Amino acid sequence: MAEHIECSHACRNTCGLLNEAIRRESEMVKVYETMMSDCDYPDVQAFVREVLEERSRTVIRMMQKLNELRARGQILDGVISSYNPSI
Repeated sequence: MAEHIECSHACRNTCGLLNEAIRRESEMVKVYETMMSDCDYPDVQAFVREVLEERSRTVIRMMQKLNELRARGQILDGVISSYNPSI
């Protein structure tokens, strides 16, 4: 049974759910790499290579989204810190 992960809704410059998803997807990439190196049947090896490439692209997309969230948080932090209510 899959472990349920709850969103803390407290993300600012990072996201716990995305970090966990990246960790899990990265583990699966390693599993597929091992499968590919263990398999010598060309058709299966080609299929596993495709799956591996898809998973790798997914990890990259998740990292890009996480970087986007961090950048947005830094921009918001800059705006908040530059606000001067005494004007």
